[in-house]
Amino acid sequence: MQDTEEKLDMKTAKEREELRDLLLRLCAVPGNSGDELSASKAAAAELAALGETEIDSVGNVYMHFGKKDAKEHILLDAHIDQIGLIVTGIDGDGFLTVDSCGGMDKRLLPGSAVTVYGKEKLTGIVCCMPPHLMKGEEKLVPVNELHVDVGLSQEEAKKLVSPGDRALMWMKPKMLLNGRVSTGALDDRAGCAALIRCAQILKDEELSCRVTVLLSCDEEVNGRGARTGGFRMQPTRAIVVDVGFAAQPGVPETVSQPLGAGPTVGFAPILDGEMSRRFVSLAEENQIPFKADVCGGRTYTNSEAVAVVGTGVRTALISIPLCYMHSAIETVDLEDVENTARLIAAYIKEVGARG
Repeated sequence: MQDTEEKLDMKTAKEREELRDLLLRLCAVPGNSGDELSASKAAAAELAALGETEIDSVGNVYMHFGKKDAKEHILLDAHIDQIGLIVTGIDGDGFLTVDSCGGMDKRLLPGSAVTVYGKEKLTGIVCCMPPHLMKGEEKLVPVNELHVDVGLSQEEAKKLVSPGDRALMWMKPKMLLNGRVSTGALDDRAGCAALIRCAQILKDEELSCRVTVLLSCDEEVNGRGARTGGFRMQPTRAIVVDVGFAAQPGVPETVSQPLGAGPTVGFAPILDGEMSRRFVSLAEENQIPFKADVCGGRTYTNSEAVAVVGTGVRTALISIPLCYMHSAIETVDLEDVENTARLIAAYIKEVGARG
């Protein structure tokens, strides 16, 4: 008995290590909204061993498995893009002017390091005012009024950087205690990792339904990837995976879930109540920790885009708790990513068994 338990513990530890490595590989590749191709290729390489994989003209990644001609077709969506900056120009002193490309937090930018993806990869610093020269309580500077210093003159900068190039906040992945990972782009590469892990769990299952994994582009700006991908796939039902608010100082309990306490199951007007309730039942039956996340209006996820495709798609939303959203130190718990994958796999197995 003890040997069996030890083997199970070793298996679990190995799976978490593999999940951590997958998550870090996905987050390490740049993929700002509208410029996701590098990230899409990296994700497609991870999915290729699990099923038929392709990238479409807008940068969406698709992976198909299960029964090809099945009446029931489940779409699994997580977005591949991340927030960042877009270069708008170069001033006379060589400083780059920028604007948001996604929901950048203007509180965090001044004094931060960024990576500029021009003809070469450059390190830049977002300019900030010395506190000695500030007069009273200064207002936060809008992102489109910030400048980035890459250490070059205007002439030198123009050789390497052009308007439209992207910049991302510099990040260095860190492993925290208790299986927690901190880095940028976890919104929503954590969701992407959960869907890849879900496909791994289901790899050897005989399913009588068709399943498509969609890692979609442009969620942070307009949801284009989910709209076009959902329209192309015409699923019978969809499950969207994104990140949600984790418990941290100042965040109300009503809108958050502690790290390590499992994913949240969404309830909202745009979401299918029957699917949400079945996810709750499956979590309870499989002893997967979770919390119901109730919203009376918009979810601000791809569920709004997928649910209205064609004549309408029954849609559920599962969210992974995440601390410090839209920063370079976003933090998740690997157990929450794993439990998200397990919960969705349980739902697909049930639907797949019905045919």
